[in-house]
Amino acid sequence: MEHLTTEVLVFIRTHPEMAVAVIGLTAFAESFAFVSFLFPGFAILVAAGALVQAGLIDPVSAAAAGAAGAVLGDAISFWIGQKFGPALPKLWPFSRHPEALERGVIFFKKWGWPSVFAGRFFGPLRAFVPLAAGMCRMPVVPFYVANIVSAVIWAPVLLFSGYLIGSIAQNGWSIELKAMAAGVALAVFAGLIWLSRKMFKTE
Repeated sequence: MEHLTTEVLVFIRTHPEMAVAVIGLTAFAESFAFVSFLFPGFAILVAAGALVQAGLIDPVSAAAAGAAGAVLGDAISFWIGQKFGPALPKLWPFSRHPEALERGVIFFKKWGWPSVFAGRFFGPLRAFVPLAAGMCRMPVVPFYVANIVSAVIWAPVLLFSGYLIGSIAQNGWSIELKAMAAGVALAVFAGLIWLSRKMFKTE
C-alpha cells in the first residue's frame, strides 16, 4: 500500500496537469466498496494536500475533484445495494469480509439517513454504508443530500490536513503553534472516538 501511495504521488509531481483527475479517481476508489479494500485512497488524498501546499495543485480544483469522486463512488455503491442487495454477501469481496457489510447494515438500520453522512468520516464504514442504504431501500433524495454534503466537507478536510503537514515540514512552526495543532488534532480524534462509540452503542 505504501509503495502504491508513493507511486501515485510521484506521478502527480511529474504530471501536475493530471493531478485533478488522479484526485477525483482516488476519492472515487476510496468511496467505492469494491475498490476500497485494495486502494490506499485516504493516505493519497492527505498526501496530495502537501502537494497543494507546495503549489503543484490548485486547491479549489483538487477539493472539487475529490468531492465529485466521493459522491460518484457512494452513488454507484448505493445503486449496487439497490440492485443486488440480498446477493451481495455471497459476492467477492464481501464473501471474504462479511463482517464489514454486516456492520454497515447494522449502522444504517440504527441511525438511518444520518449514517450516510457520518459514515463518510469513519474508514471502516465509508464504503459500506451506501451499500447498506441501497440494500435497505433508503429514499433517493435524502441519500443524495447526505452523500453530497458529506463529500463536500470530507475532501477539503483531508486535503487541508495534508496542507498543514506540508506547511510544517517546509516552513517549520513555533513550539506554541505545534502544541496548538497537536491539541486540536487530539481533540478531534477524541471527539471521533466518542462519536463512534456513541453511534455503535447498542440500546
